[in-house]
Amino acid sequence: MTRFRSFCKRFHPQLQQLLNLLLILLLGKYAAHLYLPWSHILFLFFIAAVTEHLLIYWRRGRVEYLSYSALNTAAGVMLMMVAPRLWILAFLIVAGLAQKHLLVRKGRHFYNPSNFALILGLLLFYRQAHIVLGQLGHERWLGAAVLLLGALILLRVGRWIIPLCFSLAYLFFQLRWVGASDPTLIPETVIYRFFSVSFIVFILFMLTDPRTTPEKGWQQALFAVGVAAVASWLDAWHGFRVQHLFMALFLLSPLVPLFSAQAWRDRTLLVFSIGLFLLSLGAIIQIESQPPYFFEMDR
Repeated sequence: MTRFRSFCKRFHPQLQQLLNLLLILLLGKYAAHLYLPWSHILFLFFIAAVTEHLLIYWRRGRVEYLSYSALNTAAGVMLMMVAPRLWILAFLIVAGLAQKHLLVRKGRHFYNPSNFALILGLLLFYRQAHIVLGQLGHERWLGAAVLLLGALILLRVGRWIIPLCFSLAYLFFQLRWVGASDPTLIPETVIYRFFSVSFIVFILFMLTDPRTTPEKGWQQALFAVGVAAVASWLDAWHGFRVQHLFMALFLLSPLVPLFSAQAWRDRTLLVFSIGLFLLSLGAIIQIESQPPYFFEMDR
């Protein structure tokens, strides 16, 4: 038992996350609607790995470790976005990784790289790159497998409060705000979204990135409720769109450093966070001005 615990401690959380996402990719490819061929998947993983380690070398002058997080970024983009051109996905993955090394203050980046790539895709390629929640289908056994994988990593990194608080707050705000503006919305409609495997992946794997979420429990709860509130408010004003979940996360991520007392003593960090928040708000307004799209997953 002691040896097993020692092995688990040496097993890097990012590697565990990568193995989880690889398994989800595999299940999505053969049991759901994941559209990318394996050759494209391997190519995007290769692009992510090369980009990340070149950036590490550029910043530090040497590469001392393997970055599993780069492959996690690529997997997140592949699971959530559909585009007709492979180069679009490759470009977005490179951009998501680049901002992680460029938009940095005190050794901490502000955006989840996968989510940054998805929002950038909507901003630059709205008519070609679409966020979809249908690639992993609605099979309950697959959802249960994702829940188990997510629970194992979230308990380890101390982020289990976020999906719990987000889910409860999302149900409340959807029924209270969106239901008030749309009398056809019934509780079953909202609850059914939680049966989407991709929706579960967003909650468990993208919303809970340890590097871009608060550390303390009450802060995590406040952050999760904030994301749920912003996404639901956008739904109430513009109708339900899948992208609202990702836009809410994108908007609030730059404000996470403000949970730390250090941020209020560091004027540069304070300006950086607020400036990125305002730029994020501008990007969301631009995307939201675009007409909604309909995307159907078909095997």
